[in-house]
Amino acid sequence: MLVCHCERVNDRTIRKCAREGARNHLDVALACGAGSRCGGCRPLVDELVAETHAELAQDGLFHLPLAAR
Repeated sequence: MLVCHCERVNDRTIRKCAREGARNHLDVALACGAGSRCGGCRPLVDELVAETHAELAQDGLFHLPLAAR
């Protein structure tokens, strides 16, 4: 499914970014450009990132690093 029409980025690419450590639409924009122009897709990008992290965490495959103290 095409998520970012401006940069022509699909959901598979966004999920890949999330699996590689992207935490939100800002990280995804840096990684692949999605959400970096008009911003209309940013809520969906954030949703896809959160879904991917939840799926990976459920499978025990993904842990976000602790915040710096």
